[in-house]
Amino acid sequence: MSWGFLRDLLSGVNKYSTGIGRIWVAVVFVFRLLVYIAAAENIWKYEHDEFECNIKQPGCENVCFDHFFPVSHIRLWALQLIVVSAPSLLVVFHVAYRENREKHHNQKLYRSPGERNGGLLCTYLISLILKTGFEIVFLVLFYKLYNGFKVPHLVKCDVRPCPNTVDCYISKPTEKMIFLYFLVATSCLCIVLNLSELSYLLFKYSLKCYLTRHIKKHQ
Repeated sequence: MSWGFLRDLLSGVNKYSTGIGRIWVAVVFVFRLLVYIAAAENIWKYEHDEFECNIKQPGCENVCFDHFFPVSHIRLWALQLIVVSAPSLLVVFHVAYRENREKHHNQKLYRSPGERNGGLLCTYLISLILKTGFEIVFLVLFYKLYNGFKVPHLVKCDVRPCPNTVDCYISKPTEKMIFLYFLVATSCLCIVLNLSELSYLLFKYSLKCYLTRHIKKHQ
């Protein structure tokens, strides 16, 4: 598939972001999307063909692979990239709504349609909360599906139609585990960036409200 749409989305949202938000975009684009396209996708490309069990019982190998890998790491990573980037569409849609509203009324209604204030600030904060929530959900999902953030060299399978417990071997387990750790590390970094940006915006808004009330009180 083409990842151009995700690149365009991240580029479009970049101009409405804070400095921390631009760092998040850079991390997603360079350390997640490009790594996925350039390296990770090829590592898991033939994972089913290279999964071997020490038995030739028809169907046993397929059932064991499905038991230990209910969802491919790489497909789950791709889904994670799409889902955590999707909330950014809320900001793009809100700005487009403002621009369309100005065009419909044929007058200037906002100092700048992309300025983070009022409803757009709320939308931006909601997008940050959703992105953080999705990141956490996928980390938990990875942990639950694969019994931790590890790729074993050997798995023992006794799922029917296997006649007894058989040994199955995963291809390139060390390389896959390194990329899995990298995936987890970049997800955690994105969570920290999202929470930092959320805290920064809330602090900035609270300070602005306090100063406004303070000035009005003295006037």
